[in-house]
Amino acid sequence: MIGRTPDASRTWQVAGLGNALVDALVRIDDDGILARMELTRGNMHPVDHSRWQAAFEALQHHGVQIQSGGSCANTIATLGLMGVRSIYAGQVGEDQLGHLYAAKMTEACGAHALTFTRELNTGKCLSIISSSDAERTMLTDLGAAVAMPGLGAFEDTVRSAGMLHVTGYLLLGEPMASRCMEAIAIANQEEIPVSIDVADPFVVSTVRDVMWRTVEEFADVVFLNAEEARALTGKSPEEAIHEIGEVCDTVVLKLGGRGSLVKHHDDLFPVGVHPVAAVDTTGAGDAYAAGFLYGYLQGWAPQRAADLGARVASLTVAQLGAVVRDRDALAAAITAAQA
Repeated sequence: MIGRTPDASRTWQVAGLGNALVDALVRIDDDGILARMELTRGNMHPVDHSRWQAAFEALQHHGVQIQSGGSCANTIATLGLMGVRSIYAGQVGEDQLGHLYAAKMTEACGAHALTFTRELNTGKCLSIISSSDAERTMLTDLGAAVAMPGLGAFEDTVRSAGMLHVTGYLLLGEPMASRCMEAIAIANQEEIPVSIDVADPFVVSTVRDVMWRTVEEFADVVFLNAEEARALTGKSPEEAIHEIGEVCDTVVLKLGGRGSLVKHHDDLFPVGVHPVAAVDTTGAGDAYAAGFLYGYLQGWAPQRAADLGARVASLTVAQLGAVVRDRDALAAAITAAQA
């Protein structure tokens, strides 16, 4: 899909749809805790609510920080904190964590489009971060996040937005895959540009054909890293960006410490990094997407938007948590990218 431009006059500049997961973040100095909890260091462990709660309570005395989370929500919250009129939809439980999640999104964006259910607990991810190297070991209970029965009022929200942003996690199964395609269909009907963050190599490997069709038919902007590019196309990242660029207006390829590449129409731009001492790598890619989309919505040149993405990602990596809530630091990054 090539050629749609965001309409800045709409109520919302960006509307996002994703799996709403509370992030519970805790740093540990002793990795022996992981072995005692029978966890494999660096892995993500799917668990049920009771197992998650037990782990959370066992680590509470280490100082657990609670934030709104989920890939799309991280990007939308960061955009809100950068001054973009952004709003997020997803499903949480009618419980304490669900209302805390809603409060965090409202704090960042001024409003939210979340739905609440009494049938399931709020989805949540406990990230145990090793102080030695910022490695994450995670326990995830998806709960209400992956069971949204319909878009409801979010249909009108999409129609009133200048852009729709979604992530590949939604395509992993029903009913969220249908919710994703319903939102994209509305955006397509209204000629609203669509941004897709591929999200994870596992996602691509699991739903490769669906992902490719979605990117080919609907994406105006696509974000992916080297592993995801290889999984999607079967080619090296440098070759993959050209193949994806044949069907998508703007392709952003993140290369970790090597920076990033942006292909916009026929032009390819290499962009560097802004190194920092890593505290927590959670959400670095989500932060990059927020920075890039800020510039994209402002009509910046692709390389400038990507530089802002790199700056916001570095702010995220230098702190605990996926969302930089320091508005002054984000404003400074915007100013630096414009210099």
